[in-house]
Amino acid sequence: MDKLLRPLEALIEGLGWVARAAVLALVLIVAGNVLLRYAFAFSPVSMQELEWHLVSPIALLGMSYAVYHRADVRVDFLYDRLGVRSQAAIDLVSGLLTLAIGGIIAWLAVPYVMQAYDIGEGSPDPGGLPHRYLVKAFIPLGFSLLAIQGLIDTLRALATLISGAPHVPHDSMEVRT
Repeated sequence: MDKLLRPLEALIEGLGWVARAAVLALVLIVAGNVLLRYAFAFSPVSMQELEWHLVSPIALLGMSYAVYHRADVRVDFLYDRLGVRSQAAIDLVSGLLTLAIGGIIAWLAVPYVMQAYDIGEGSPDPGGLPHRYLVKAFIPLGFSLLAIQGLIDTLRALATLISGAPHVPHDSMEVRT
């Protein structure tokens, strides 16, 4: 099963790094915009729009990355007290729900992106960014990745339920206090 799941996990890990790079780009662009605005009284609309355009890959690529690293919101005070199979049962239900919700939203978002592409949607502001469908395309991509992560979690939970052996997670980002 690892042969199937490792490439999927590598995909999520790689696109998570894209989200991280987008955070760095966002910080640099915001700092540049502040510098341009206050030092030179210049504030290009396209740079302001780029700021909020970068939020899409950060959030939509970052959500599956967060679930992969178990950095999502969890109710661990109950979960940690359960046995391995009980935890796997919860992970199975959670994975199935994540798979279903991510898949449905990704499916429903495709026509939204296609409509933006078909009409050539761009910024309504003079000097704004064109090709808004590129930003909107992160919606089905991000939720597809979330569905893939749900599939990974479901299969790992099933393996634990069958074998009784807990899955040894990758380098988790969990912070325990």
